[in-house]
Amino acid sequence: MSAVYENRASDFFCRGDNNYKAKLRCSPHLHYHIEFVQLLEGETVGLADTEETLIEPGDIFIAFPNQVHSFVTKNPEKYRLFIVSPDLMPEFLPIFTSRVPSSALIKGAGLDPEINALTKTLFTFTGHHHTGGDLYSDSVIRGCLLALFGKLLPLMSLSAPRTGDSRAVREVVGYCSEHFAEELSLEVLESELHLSKYYISHLFSGKLGIRFNDYINSLRISHACRLLRREDMQITEIAEAVGFSTLRTFNRAFAKFRGMTPSEFRRDGATRTDGASLLPIYRPISSASKD
Repeated sequence: MSAVYENRASDFFCRGDNNYKAKLRCSPHLHYHIEFVQLLEGETVGLADTEETLIEPGDIFIAFPNQVHSFVTKNPEKYRLFIVSPDLMPEFLPIFTSRVPSSALIKGAGLDPEINALTKTLFTFTGHHHTGGDLYSDSVIRGCLLALFGKLLPLMSLSAPRTGDSRAVREVVGYCSEHFAEELSLEVLESELHLSKYYISHLFSGKLGIRFNDYINSLRISHACRLLRREDMQITEIAEAVGFSTLRTFNRAFAKFRGMTPSEFRRDGATRTDGASLLPIYRPISSASKD
């Protein structure tokens, strides 16, 4: 099964129900971002790894990075949905990358006046401000996110991932997310994570539906998009910084994932603010959410 990629250009994305027209439902997927929803009206079933739970008005549902999750609409919903790179909150990054919640559901958290005010501020602020690099608007977003998760994380029971394929996927994807700019291979992962390279290859092809090399290149291109918004680096410098050995291989990979050249993205694509930065969403096979 082939992978589905997000074509988005920033580290923060939010959307609402558009007067009940945009349903929350989506098939099982995972990505590097934190995805959380505050339900205002209606009912939705949320799944995180193997836990399925009913989300009701006032509840907040949070999927951590690299945690398989999905939503099934039960009846018309009103909601605020946020997709956030954990890199925006380095203060909490060790938590997001090494822990998972025992339950993705925080019952009634959205009814807390302070939490509701923060989600509302994030939602309304990004609807009226450009969020693709403006120093002040980006600072407001980061400040609200820090305050919001400072309130939410103490309400959650967090632990290390369980053993089995789900934990292995998180370990492998987490390591790749930290070391994508280095020389990476199945042999390197085998040595560093003490997992068979054949098992790791199976995780990518069988569980995530993507080839290992394509996954690594998608991470590199994602970071390249961030660097291309800056004016202080040449494209050749960016190619090297994200892990490509030659400009030719960088250009080829960039065209594959973005449908344009790095120069075209710097000129036109970098101004887009249609959501989270380019990172793959994997649609696992039916067993992907089970150990």
